[in-house]
Amino acid sequence: MTEQQILLKLTTICSKAEYCKYDMVRKMTRWEVSEDIQDKVIKYLVSEGYIDETRYARSFIRAKKEYNHWGIKKIENALFAKRIPKDIYSPILNEICNNDYHDMLKSLLQNKKRSVKASSDYELRGKLIRFAMQRGFTYDQISEVIDEL
Repeated sequence: MTEQQILLKLTTICSKAEYCKYDMVRKMTRWEVSEDIQDKVIKYLVSEGYIDETRYARSFIRAKKEYNHWGIKKIENALFAKRIPKDIYSPILNEICNNDYHDMLKSLLQNKKRSVKASSDYELRGKLIRFAMQRGFTYDQISEVIDEL
């Protein structure tokens, strides 16, 4: 593919959904595009506003929180894996109210509690803690909600 074809393809993709630099670099690497062309294309996409890491982080955090019910730790790990700088996503994560997470975790654990088979309260508590930890919640958040249940 030529540089113009790559640019056209990526601008079309970016205009339909939010993407970060890392996503676009991975696409171009799969297409076996040379690194100098990758740099040029990424610079163009950023300068023209097709890629904005802050905008991407904000929409990613909102989607993972509201639709996937992920905790802060899991969201942080996913953003780290996408190579988003911490100084970009930290302020956005700090905006999230802990009460929102508390209510979300409480409803998640109540639903999970109904479906878990456990022979003792100790076993049930362990299974609920593991479930919530996999969702990215901190132990302090989890123990506070489990004590309420």
